[in-house]
Amino acid sequence: MHRMKHVGLVVLSSLLVMAALVACVSGPDAARVPGVVNVVAAENFYGDIVKQLGGSHVSVTSIISNPNVDPHEFESSVQTAILVSNAQLVIENGLGYDSWMDKVLAGSPAAGRIVLVAGQLANHKLPDNPHVWYGPGNMPVIAQAITSALKQQDSKDSAYFENNLTKFVQSLGPLEQKMAAIKAKYAGTPVALTETIYLYQSMPEGLDVLTPVAFMKAIAEGNDPPANTVVTVNNQINKRQVKILIYNAQTITPITTNLQSEARQHNIPVVPVTETMPPDKTYQAWMSAQLDAISQALQQAGK
Repeated sequence: MHRMKHVGLVVLSSLLVMAALVACVSGPDAARVPGVVNVVAAENFYGDIVKQLGGSHVSVTSIISNPNVDPHEFESSVQTAILVSNAQLVIENGLGYDSWMDKVLAGSPAAGRIVLVAGQLANHKLPDNPHVWYGPGNMPVIAQAITSALKQQDSKDSAYFENNLTKFVQSLGPLEQKMAAIKAKYAGTPVALTETIYLYQSMPEGLDVLTPVAFMKAIAEGNDPPANTVVTVNNQINKRQVKILIYNAQTITPITTNLQSEARQHNIPVVPVTETMPPDKTYQAWMSAQLDAISQALQQAGK
């Protein structure tokens, strides 16, 4: 189970206090602007997609938006509950990644609110891997669901939303092309990952991930990986059995920090990726920049 499932509102008394405060400071029409759909996204990459689809007809608040903070350590608050209680549309990832949002929704019921769970919508899911947003192939169906929800909340602007959906889906093409280019040139290249997040791209790219699944899964869930897997990963680095190391820069442990140090000592390119989108980028620009970094690292490793 993903670590975020263990944080947030964990005691009944907290939920009761939150519900009482929300009831005092919010209502069904609080903080709403006529003609603008009020949206809350659990994570900023979903919030960005809503903005691209809704334009000036949406007001979006993303709860988790800092790429310098481990998102697994997020804890909800009364302010989060207030935002959710006033939202006409809420989008979360699901699949155990942001279970705190389910608790907030349960404590802040609202008539007419639409809740989208991206992990349930994604049509290219990997087993026991909640990071569906890392697979560009998942995004068209998620964007379609968002568009349908916006049309339901603001039917007069349906044509506008549909036009933006077409543009968004087309804008994913370059990402697919970059992944295909990596596959064409580097398929079969042995690589190391610190956790499961990048599997959504490494698999379609044809990269050969040597890191044991048990190691990646444990790191992703905030657990200590089995000792034998730590030995295996260290050997893969020290014996230069892998060409590059891709690590999640937001889930850093002494074990992953040591792997980075060993990789650099052996001149193995190290490529950081993040779970949360940088604030100055769009979803497409974020993914594109990371794909460029992966491609450059693979090229460097091949020299």
